[in-house]
This record gives sequence, structure tokens and C-alpha cells, in this order.
Amino acid sequence: MASENDRYRGLLVDWGGVLTSDVFASFRAFCEPDTIGRRFREDADCRELLIAFETGAVPEDEFELQFAPLLGVSAAGLIDRLFAESWPDDEMVAAVRRARSAGVRTGLVSNSWGTRRYPREVLAELFDGVVISGEVGMRKPAPEIYELGAERIGLEPGACVFVDDLPFNLTPAADLGMATVHHQTAGETIGELERLLGVTLR
Repeated sequence: MASENDRYRGLLVDWGGVLTSDVFASFRAFCEPDTIGRRFREDADCRELLIAFETGAVPEDEFELQFAPLLGVSAAGLIDRLFAESWPDDEMVAAVRRARSAGVRTGLVSNSWGTRRYPREVLAELFDGVVISGEVGMRKPAPEIYELGAERIGLEPGACVFVDDLPFNLTPAADLGMATVHHQTAGETIGELERLLGVTLR
């Protein structure tokens, strides 16, 4: 199978919503539909709190204490409760594993809600490089985090494919010359990755 112009040799992927089930579905199961999304869209202070949390400037317990009153819930274990209905997408995880086995350089570029929940043994198995926002002090959609993702897998951005479930996170990657895939379903994403990378992933 030939890749798209034999150009793409690296695969960078998001975690939540790409290698896991839809995180927003988990949020909706926790509280009224779109409550959390609306807070981040409409409340500038709430959005600044999220940015500080995702970049590691605000610790997890402090985020929970500040965010819980905005939702009208208790702070104890809030993040675990928010993500309680999120689980690994086995089909996507297997596809990344197959890509790496086929010689594709693989990397994670993830905006984090705390850093302790990532399954580190799985990350080591799946990825040549890992970029987690709370550990590097920057977050998507800052162009620098995509550049760092490419650097950590030893490639130029233009040799990489980037996958994310949020369209606004794709634009900076495309501006850097990456091919981008908007993840909606595993089947669609894997088919597009097979075309771009020239490897069989299922």
C-alpha cells in the first residue's frame, strides 16, 4: 500500500476523544447537557481556569475547588467523576499500535486534565514520543506544541499526520504542513490514516 505521495512517516494523535470514547458524552452523563461546554465558551474566567489547569499552572485539587461551584457540585474527586463514562477506544488504540509496528513514528499530543490518569505503560507501548500539556506548560492550539510533538518523534511537521476530535485543534497543525484528520468514528479515521500512511491498520 503506497502512502499519500510517500510523504507522511509520522502519526501524532490526541488522547481524550480519539484514543478514548467521546469525553463530552462523559461530561453530559455527569451534568446537564452542554453545561460544561457552555461554561468554557461563555465564561472568560472559567476558560482562563481551564487554560491554567491544562498547562499545569493550577494543580488538580485547586482546579476542582474552583470549578465545582460553577457546576453546583462537590469538589471531591470531581475530575474522576467527570471522566467516569470515558473508556479506551480499543479499535483506535490497536490502529496506533499497528502503525508503530509498521515503522510509522508515533506520538501523543494531548491537552491534559491532570497528568496522573494517563496509562504510562500503554503510552510507552504505543508512542515514540509523548507531549502532555500539563507537563510541558503549553496546550493546543498553540503551534509550538505540535512542533514539539513532531520533534519528539524525530520528524519535521510536514512529515506528520495529526488526528484530533476538535476541529479548531487541527488548523495550527495544518498551518505547519501536517496532514490532519478530524476524528469522528474509528472506521473513518483508520481508513483515512491507511490512505495517508500507506499501512494496513485493521
